[in-house]
Amino acid sequence: MERKTQMDAFGVIAMTGFAVLLAFNQVVIRVTNEGLQPIFFASLRSLGGALLIALWMKARGIRIEIARGTIPAGLLIGSIFAAEFICLFIALDLTTVTRTSVIFYTMPFWLAIGAHFLIPDDKITPRKAIGMCLAFSGVAWAIINQGGPAGEASLLGDVMALGGAVGWAGIALCARATRLREVKPEMQLLWQLSVSAPILLLAAFAFGPFLRDPSFIHWAGLGFQIVAIASAGFLFWLWLLSIYPASAIASFSFLSPIFGVGMGWLLLGEHVGPEIGVALVLVCAGLIVINRPPKVSTS
Repeated sequence: MERKTQMDAFGVIAMTGFAVLLAFNQVVIRVTNEGLQPIFFASLRSLGGALLIALWMKARGIRIEIARGTIPAGLLIGSIFAAEFICLFIALDLTTVTRTSVIFYTMPFWLAIGAHFLIPDDKITPRKAIGMCLAFSGVAWAIINQGGPAGEASLLGDVMALGGAVGWAGIALCARATRLREVKPEMQLLWQLSVSAPILLLAAFAFGPFLRDPSFIHWAGLGFQIVAIASAGFLFWLWLLSIYPASAIASFSFLSPIFGVGMGWLLLGEHVGPEIGVALVLVCAGLIVINRPPKVSTS
């Protein structure tokens, strides 16, 4: 498909579907964590994803090569990727999908802060500042208010979800502000998966037994993560990003926490009380303001 200057019907449907996939992804992680130790689970996902991406690149005739000067950036982005998913997988082991979704999908908030200092043409404007204040107040409300049924809220889980959001923003910044911006998106993804796999496997030894009496559903969850998320899902996102404007793609980020809260309630029966509702409204309002494109003067 040719490069487009604005979202069309296909783009809207595709991005909405991708937001639903990301929300369902968190449900899968939480369920699979019951059978596999979270960090071991994450390491297997990265390893399987790296193998599939390498096979896909070979089938498409895309050369797997390390461009000059990209090794430090590749090691950095892979390490950040590992840290992000250590945080996310532990968060979903400790707290609910609804709480994790509200906090984790504040990534554009942290990306805006990082871009302000690292990317010359991406400064924080007054509009962005207002949106960031709204989003941050939503996160603060969710973390401070530990209401709901006993056992559903976890301060450590909330903090880990926050760390995952910061890590996700770090990956985006690394891809844009280092030499990796000069390589193909497929190679960027291969760096992330291949470097993170051994890091996650080593880290897994600090989190107890690798297996938690897994059954078929847990191995199926791992397979779903490898095929639908770590390889096909990420590639689909990169493909959409190559067709539609980045700002238009980013504007759909506010759908992910909405779907995440809905999935947690619908599929896992999680409590969605006023504390989550208020936080969700503030976070989504902030993300909408942050991602809203500036008005173009017609004069």
